[in-house]
Amino acid sequence: MNNMVQVQERKRLYIGLLGASLLVVGLLTVAIWYLVFSPERSLFYKLVLLALAAVLILAILLASFGLAGIVLTIIRSRPFALLQGPMRVALNTFFPLVLGLGKIFRIDMDRIKLSFIEVNNDLVHARRLKIEPYQLLLLAPHCLQYSECEHKVTGNVDNCRRCGKCGVNDILKLRDRYGIRVGMATGGTLARKYVRDYRPKAIVAIACERDLTSGILDANPVPVLGVTNLRPNGPCFNTKFSVQRVEESIRFFLQ
Repeated sequence: MNNMVQVQERKRLYIGLLGASLLVVGLLTVAIWYLVFSPERSLFYKLVLLALAAVLILAILLASFGLAGIVLTIIRSRPFALLQGPMRVALNTFFPLVLGLGKIFRIDMDRIKLSFIEVNNDLVHARRLKIEPYQLLLLAPHCLQYSECEHKVTGNVDNCRRCGKCGVNDILKLRDRYGIRVGMATGGTLARKYVRDYRPKAIVAIACERDLTSGILDANPVPVLGVTNLRPNGPCFNTKFSVQRVEESIRFFLQ
């Protein structure tokens, strides 16, 4: 029960900051609108300000509908087709502004990004997709590999000798059990290459908060279920992951 409460609190963080971002942009639009009718400004200057105000008003309207769609989707666990576009605007376009507000209020960036991942996962779950195993890509970070291993798996995951010292063996077990595609990535560039090569209809991704958020945004509109890795030895070094959570994510898409 405590874990469920923590998850709900994490979701509220991103949604709250998103709402605050809309308020900030709204206040900025009001200030610009005031300048448009200032008698000291030239006609050209006023036209530029008017065009900027129109763009901001459109963005606010789209993001407001998107925010409403996000909240309703999470509450009802059911997607709203008409609001998919505005929801993407709210999640993607306003993401940098949300991070900026987080810095102003001195909120840990990883907390905000984890909240974003939780919100994204809820929206993906609400869509209840069903795909074939070959259409699902499991992306994992290279830091899962045992640091002293001599066999490079980023180019070919089958180079793994399955000694069981790290999570790469578990990744291969999941691949063999479900018949899905797997990519071990050193970063965003290689991860995007796997997406281009395999053209998946859905992705399960294991990574830190930073890489997961950027990956979710890059992969859009391909749905991504994100699973944050475990870092008992610090970031990017002999990391681990919850096999149960990853398998649940795989089974969701293959249901």
